[in-house]
Formats: sequence, C-alpha cells, structure tokens
Amino acid sequence: MLRQIFPIIALLMSTSFLQAGGGVHAILLPVRAQIEGFSTSSIAFIGTGYAVGFTLGCVVVPLLVRRVGHVRTFGALSALLATVMLLNGLVVNPLMWIVLRAIAGLCFAGSYMIIESWLNERISNENRGSLFSIYMIVSLVFAMAGQYLLIVANPELQTLFMVGAILYALAVLPTALSKAQSPAPLTRVKFDLVKLYFNSPAAAISAIVAGVLSGAWANFAPVFAKQSGMSNANIANVLVFAMIGSIIFQMPIGRLSDMMDRRYVMMGTSFFGALAGFILAGVSVVDGEPGYLFFAGIIVFGGFIYSIYSLAVAHANDYANPEDFVETASGLLILFGVGSMIGPMAMAPIMDALGPKGLFTGMGITHILLAAFILFRVGSRALPKDHETVDFQSVPIGKAQTPETYVLDPRADVENYGSDE
Repeated sequence: MLRQIFPIIALLMSTSFLQAGGGVHAILLPVRAQIEGFSTSSIAFIGTGYAVGFTLGCVVVPLLVRRVGHVRTFGALSALLATVMLLNGLVVNPLMWIVLRAIAGLCFAGSYMIIESWLNERISNENRGSLFSIYMIVSLVFAMAGQYLLIVANPELQTLFMVGAILYALAVLPTALSKAQSPAPLTRVKFDLVKLYFNSPAAAISAIVAGVLSGAWANFAPVFAKQSGMSNANIANVLVFAMIGSIIFQMPIGRLSDMMDRRYVMMGTSFFGALAGFILAGVSVVDGEPGYLFFAGIIVFGGFIYSIYSLAVAHANDYANPEDFVETASGLLILFGVGSMIGPMAMAPIMDALGPKGLFTGMGITHILLAAFILFRVGSRALPKDHETVDFQSVPIGKAQTPETYVLDPRADVENYGSDE
C-alpha cells in the first residue's frame, strides 16, 4: 500500500493544507459574522455566494486550465484563496464578504478539480477504490482539523484569518515542487437536466434537497451554536460530530439500499432525518453546554443529512448506462449546487422567526417534504422486476464534489468517458 501511496504524496499534502484552510475559513466566517452583528439574511447571502462560485468554478476553471496549465492555475487559485482570507479579516463588511466568498467558492472548485485530475492520472483501475478512499479520508480528517483551529485563537482578532491564508499558501508547495507531469485536460461538465429528471425524478429532487440541507447546515450550524452560547470548541464539535455521523451511517444505509428498492431507503432516511431534527429542536442547551444527548443527536442527524446525496447518485445511475456515470453525476452536482444556493436563503427567515432552534425545525420540515415526494414517486413508478443496481459508494463529506471527483469514483467507466469529448 505504501508503494501505491508514494506517487501521490505531494497531492495528498496539497489536499491536506487546502482542506485545513477551508475548514477554518468555513467555520470562522459565520462565527465572526455573528460577533460583528451581521443579520441572518447577510450570513445567508454569504453562504449562497460560496455555492454560486463553486458551481460556476466547475464550469469555467477547466477552460482556464486548458489555456495556462494545471500548475499555474492551481498556484493562482491558491494565491487568490490566501488573498481572499486576508481580505476577510481586513474588510469586515457583509457585501464584501459575499463577493469574497463567491471568489473562494470558484477557487475551491478549481483547486479540487486540478488535484483530482492529477490523482486520476496517477492511479490505475486496480487501485482506484483504495486510493479514492484514502483521498477522501485525508480530505475529511484535515477539514475537521481546520475547524478545530477555531479554539486556538480569538475569532474577534485577525490571527485565524492569517493562519488560514498561510495554509492556502502552503498548499501550492507540494504540487509546485513535484516532478509529476501535468495530467490530461480537466473534465468538462456535461449534463442534460431534463433527461436526468425524467430518467429519475426521485434522484433529481433528492439532489436539490440534499443541497438545501447541506447549504443550510454548513452556514447556520455555527450560527446556531454561537447564538446558543456555546464555546468555540463546542461550535467546532457541532460540525465535526455531524461529519462523524456521516462516516458511521453512510455505508450501512448504502448497503441496505443495494438490497432493495433504493427509494424506500431514501424515504426512510428522510423521515428519520426529520425525526432527529425535530428532537434536536426540543433539546435544551443550558448555559451553552449541549450535553451528551445533544451531541448523540447531532451524530444521528449528520448521518441522515449527508446520506441523501449519496443515495441520489446511486439511484440515478441505477437507471443510466455505465458509460454515462460521470455525466449523470455531474448533472446531479449542478442540482446539488442549486440547492446549496437555496438552502441558506430559505433557512434565514425561519431562524429569524423561531430563533436558533429554527435551524433544526426548518431542516426537519425539508426532510419531511422530501420523504413525501419520494413516497409519491414510489406510487407513480414501480421498480422493474429485472432492475439491476450499481454498487453504492459513499460521497465525500469533508469536501464538495466536482466532476473530477466522479472520474475518480470506482463506479466510473473512465475508459469510455473522454474528458475532451
């Protein structure tokens, strides 16, 4: 295994620095926004800005790479991320942060795509599954580590903005000094959303709802924790425990969906996600101390939040040709991005009306609506008797997905999918 990992060490190191910087960046902005007295709608726009930038980046960065190459583009994007992080600390203004967060989203999309394109070039079909898993584990571990940097310095100061900028700058070094040749051009996003919807309505709507849930959670979980009086360590714990829940729940839920009509599992996941949300809305946080019951609920809640998108990808590809895996997943990625734009904006008025616990109430209602739609779809289209399914594969939760993520995925038929087509 060490022999297989050695050729991609530089890429994993760049991933580590990038994820750590992204982790502290993502948790610091909502917390600092609360301290500065930003309105809930302003925080929502900041989150939506990131989703817009990330989705746009998946489309435009491949064009940039074709012009100037992987190394130069990655260096430019990392430098821009470091600049954005420093400007966040220097210019504390809602409108400025919305623009900066959109730029950061575009830079992250491009950086992920370049790293994953490099990885795809260095691995073979024989070790694709194991190295894909290692890459996802590294992404998750360092994303969580970055979030825990919130406890090393006061978020009211500029220290953490500087730390984040340093991490982004360090991400350039491993790839810049690597002797590895640049890989083939990046995968261009190809999709047909109308075809995707009629191929699998349950998967298409689930991808949008998964984006709504993910966007709302990523942007407002720190706000909820801060408004509830939690310490910086517990603010990080709220986000990290949800990610741990995804690690625990995704594969068992996915394996169960391989053995039956996947829509029943999607419906059950949505229902129990709603139940967990409503229970958490009723759990009191006394004097800023959540307690073991609350964090146990967060683990369960996170497991259901992050499983929905993985199930949607698997369900959509149950009805698609194997060679269309990347195209299908890319279409779902765009729908997920649309949901991520909607999520923060939809959650802001609910939290304004109900207070911090409105986050769990709003997300619970969203889960219920998805369960109802999937129930409708089950009644509208029966599962064919000769229906064959693809194997479930968990989707990364420590990072956002790009088209290159799906080229790396062991389910992808990379021999029949051309990045230049």
